[in-house]
This record gives sequence, structure tokens and C-alpha cells, in this order.
Amino acid sequence: MHTHVGLNAHLLTARSGYRSAGINGYIYNLIGALPDADPSFSYTVFTGSQGRPPIRERIAMRRPPWSTENPLRRIVWEQVVQPVALWRLRPDLAHALAFVTPVLTPVPVVVTVYDLSFVHYPALLPAARRLYLGMLTRRSCQRARRVIAISHSTARDLSATFGIPPESIDVALPGVGNQFAPLPEADVAAFRTRQGLPDRFLLFLGTLEPRKNLPMLLRAYAQLPACDRAAVHLVLAGGRGWMSEEVFGTVEALDLSDTVHLPGYVAPDELPLWYNAAEAFVYPSVFEGFGLPVVEALACGTPAVVSDVSSLPEAAGETGYCLPPGDVAAWTDALARVLHDPVWCEEAGARGRAHAARFTWAHTAAHTVASYRRALRLS
Repeated sequence: MHTHVGLNAHLLTARSGYRSAGINGYIYNLIGALPDADPSFSYTVFTGSQGRPPIRERIAMRRPPWSTENPLRRIVWEQVVQPVALWRLRPDLAHALAFVTPVLTPVPVVVTVYDLSFVHYPALLPAARRLYLGMLTRRSCQRARRVIAISHSTARDLSATFGIPPESIDVALPGVGNQFAPLPEADVAAFRTRQGLPDRFLLFLGTLEPRKNLPMLLRAYAQLPACDRAAVHLVLAGGRGWMSEEVFGTVEALDLSDTVHLPGYVAPDELPLWYNAAEAFVYPSVFEGFGLPVVEALACGTPAVVSDVSSLPEAAGETGYCLPPGDVAAWTDALARVLHDPVWCEEAGARGRAHAARFTWAHTAAHTVASYRRALRLS
């Protein structure tokens, strides 16, 4: 007899673009790893018509007859349809995989929280999303049997901000797939040629939005001597999020268009090539639930320069530079060292690979199932 868990995975999407990164990736990879974590558990995945969860043993899927990609429709499903579906299914436990549980639920629940950016940086999120998360995330965490945070930083934040007892919070760090590893130089060189990239460049990868702090990075890069910028370009890769116009405006205002590239969304299967091709990975974000691109870059042997706030020191470990996100001069100095100190880059890359090896989706799934067992008082 299996212990049965219902998973709300309505944020999964099969489409490329803005929603196929971040939370979507965590949910997809976690679902794929759960069956191997404990054979005594089975799962029903509730997902929208656009969702494509992994096909695995002991995983059933249920989709509504209408799309839940629209945020309002998804809210209606979560709060009205989901309770009825759970009442009919009667799983032992329900897991809300993104922030919010149903207000009314017939079974015990666990909820995963990625970050509290909607609390600390409300101006950086669209108003509708901020309102929904602000109204229901605190309540969901307070009523859940267990709360799962994706970093120790988020776990501490949940306790400090929502008053959730630390003993009620479990941490399930994200994993890094095996595809993120050093690649043959010939393959990397061919990729640079296909993309029209210079031999040397710094890489940022993520959604272009205010929270990523890219205007500061551009100002730091602009302070490098012109000969350094000509030798080592800056690539800001990722889909355009909301209020991304400031990034493009800053490039023009600082006259950086000759050495700053904005290639747009990067397909998942090309990510390892982008990381391998870069001189270093730069991530100046002001707030992250975890910062998985940092660990992916480190797994490829690429040194990282990141902000020293929220969970980013946790993601980077003692591998590279962790700098205040508003200190332009410090970022300029760090970029200059990356450009001119190949010994440091090689040592930092080796440290990064060793650090990144700790992060696997098997570990993520094991910690998640351990949380289920605590919620059901099975251990």
C-alpha cells in the first residue's frame, strides 16, 4: 500500500520562454526524482493543459479541461477546483509546489516557498501576483503541516517574516543536472562561432527584470578601461521580464552597445554551452530564493561573481567573489581580476566544480520525501 501524495504542479509549462525557467525547472526535476527517493510513495500530479511533467512509475496525471496558464484561471483552480479534486481523490497528503495552498482542504498539506521577494521587494513584482502571494502565502505556511524552503536563507526568512517555527521548516536545495559539466573545447569554440560571440566574455543568465540589478552591473562594466571591454564582452542572456526597458536604456546611455550583447531567451539544452563558453558568470541580483544559475555555472567549471545577499552566498559557497549588490567600484575591481588573473580563475573554477557536486535532484527529492514523512508523522 503506497502513501499517496497529490502535487499541485500548475506552474509547469511546456512552452519555451519566460515561464520555463526557475520555479518550473525546480518542479519538473523534483517530480522526475521523487519516485526513486522512496518506493513506498505514489503521486498524482495536478497540472494544466500546458504542463508536461516527467513520465515515471507511480506518477499519475490529472489535467482540467480548460487552460490554467492565465493567472486568474489558475487561482480559481487552486482555490475552488483543487479542494474538490482532493476530496474525490483523498490522497494522504497534498503538496502545494509554489507558495499557496487551498484555503479549504480535506487533507493535510505541505507547501514549498521559493523566496519572499513579494514581501521585501514588492515594487519589483506585478501588482496582481504581489496581491495574491501577499494574501495567501503567510496563511498557507501557518496552516501547513510542513513548509519546504529551497534554501537555508529562505528558511530563516520564513521564520523572521512570517513567524513560522524553525522546527516546522524543511530545506530541499535545488539540484544540478549531469549535463552541467566541462565540455570539450572544440565544441565550445564551435558554439562561440555559431553564436557570433568573442573568444572572451562575461555571462549573466536570467530573466531581465529589476530584481536582477543589471543596470548596476552595466555601470561597473562601463568603468573598466575601454581596451578591457573590447577584449572581454558582456552577455546578458535571458528572456525579457517586466520593466526590462531600463536595461536596454542603460546600455545606450553608457555607450556599451559594441561590447554588450542581449541574445534573449536561451534554450535549456544550450545552457551548458553558454556557461562553458564564458570567462566568468556574473549574478548581481538583489534577492534570490536560491540562484540556481550560479551553481550550474560552477558545475561547468566557470568562476562566479555574485551578490552577497539572501541565498546567493549559499549557492556560491567559498568559490569566488561575493560582493555588495550596490557597490559599483567593488564589482569593477572583481571584473578586472577576472579579466587579468587566469590563475585565480582556474582555482576558482576548480573550487566551484567541487562545491556544485553537492547539489543533486536526488538529494532534493530525498529531503522532500523526508518532509512528507514528518508531515504524516511516519518518522
